[in-house]
Amino acid sequence: MKYYIIAGEASGDLHGANLVRAILQRDPEAKFRGFGGDRMVAEGVVLDKHIRELSFMGFLEVVLHIRTILNNLKICKEAILSFQPDVVILVDYPGFNLRIAPFAKALGAKVVYYISPQLWAWKEGRVETIKKYVDEMLVILPFEKDFYARHQFDVDYVGHPLLDEVVEMEKDSAFRGNHQIPPGKIVALLPGSRKQELRRSLPIMLQVAKRFPKHTFIVAGAPSMDVSFYASFHLPKNVKVIHGQTYQILQQADAALVTSGTATLETALFGVPQVVCYRGSFISYWIARQLVKVKYISLVNLVMDAPLVPERIQSEFNAEQLSIDLKKTLMDQAYRDNMSRGYQVLREKLGGPGASERAATLICG
Repeated sequence: MKYYIIAGEASGDLHGANLVRAILQRDPEAKFRGFGGDRMVAEGVVLDKHIRELSFMGFLEVVLHIRTILNNLKICKEAILSFQPDVVILVDYPGFNLRIAPFAKALGAKVVYYISPQLWAWKEGRVETIKKYVDEMLVILPFEKDFYARHQFDVDYVGHPLLDEVVEMEKDSAFRGNHQIPPGKIVALLPGSRKQELRRSLPIMLQVAKRFPKHTFIVAGAPSMDVSFYASFHLPKNVKVIHGQTYQILQQADAALVTSGTATLETALFGVPQVVCYRGSFISYWIARQLVKVKYISLVNLVMDAPLVPERIQSEFNAEQLSIDLKKTLMDQAYRDNMSRGYQVLREKLGGPGASERAATLICG
């Protein structure tokens, strides 16, 4: 069987790679081509585009890069036409993938969507597109099955693939020594993986680091981002950047400042008390406020349907507020214990390990 798999972000690359590995266990002769990142390449996927060329966040940013996006769509369609896959697997990335779905369906390929777009938050009308062009929807959040059922579309809940990643990780006892980290508490900084995110979030996080000189702050450097890019932010003495080791950093961390997205869930699954941060461009945020229908921005709070972790958005995302939050997160044991108990409930809600295997079984039949 031939599979064309499309992931447009770092988290999609991770989950796509795990899915490819699980499919190969069931279909050892499978051939893969697609859009993705280094993790998918490591599993044998031949890339037509790397994720570093694909990620544009926010309404304004998409408009500014519309010609690039349209060209990427053209490249993707031509690659699918040339490859003639039996199955096209769409991994999240809805703005792009929902334009590919009708094309793939028209070619006669089986269209599988792994990791649903967040239609429950906004653009609910896209459900009709999915019902028309997607043969199989595999969802990873527990409330998504009910959401689609309300729209008369049957989907399969496979659990969250991050659980597999966390279960497989062993704590690196040599981490501090290898990276020359002095004794004391460690705060993980997860400012995002795209340049737009980093430019908005990292300077504020670094201001916070200056206020806690006795602690070591470790920036989880995105694998696709050059070291020189982080160096341009003039890092304080107590800040280190470590690339491609986000999970190892979270294993060591006493607390974390995290931009909204999958990283909030990853941080929770490692049991690290966190403060969630988000700042978009004024125009993008204003438009989002008119359209988005959810109470929370972090996946942790969305799954829990409660404000388990603090969320600092736009003007609240400032050094003064984050410093107050971080001090509480580091020092208030009752506060930390409450968050830890919430994380245990979160794990239960997300199902057990094995999401990639369950998804692969459904895809391969």
